[in-house]
Amino acid sequence: MKFATPKPFSQSSEENKTVIFESIHPYLANKSSVLEIASGTGQHAVYFSSQLPHLTWQTSDLIESHSGICQWLDEADLPNIHRPVELNVSESQWPDCKYDAVFSANSFHIMSQQNVVDFFANIADVLQEGAHVLIYGPFNYNNAFTSESNANFDVWLKHRNPQSGIKDFEWCHQLAMDAGLILENDIEMPVNNRILVWSKSE
Repeated sequence: MKFATPKPFSQSSEENKTVIFESIHPYLANKSSVLEIASGTGQHAVYFSSQLPHLTWQTSDLIESHSGICQWLDEADLPNIHRPVELNVSESQWPDCKYDAVFSANSFHIMSQQNVVDFFANIADVLQEGAHVLIYGPFNYNNAFTSESNANFDVWLKHRNPQSGIKDFEWCHQLAMDAGLILENDIEMPVNNRILVWSKSE
């Protein structure tokens, strides 16, 4: 299949897809539906849904990313993955249905603090009871960077967008608790990343 523009490609998504899958698989093994927030290129969605044929994977992102995501989805032609819905976490067009898992990778450090506040303010409305929220990316602990590379990365992020930057775990966790979520795991990942796992209490 040929496209008018080159299919987007993220080297980091290609490199980390397997190790992320190994960590999130136990939480998705008995799920039936996943909402991915900020699907990016669509590479994670294609890989994870191919490995988890029992569940339905709903992609989402800002409208400007939809074309690239659809290129990956059309090429993969998987029956259990849906074309992206437009979703800005700080606006009101969240899906009008509930999922038993939400996944997002490398999004919180791109978002502003207000975006993250709005993420947690809205997330409960799309979660079934007992659903899991799985967030991959870098986080600070006790208001400190976990590595020099993360500190340099934060400088680069803020140079590109002053409102972005690596978020503090404790701040995010408080927002999650305020949303009725319980922290189940904080998984150490390669290259100074984490996967934070929250669940909606039953």
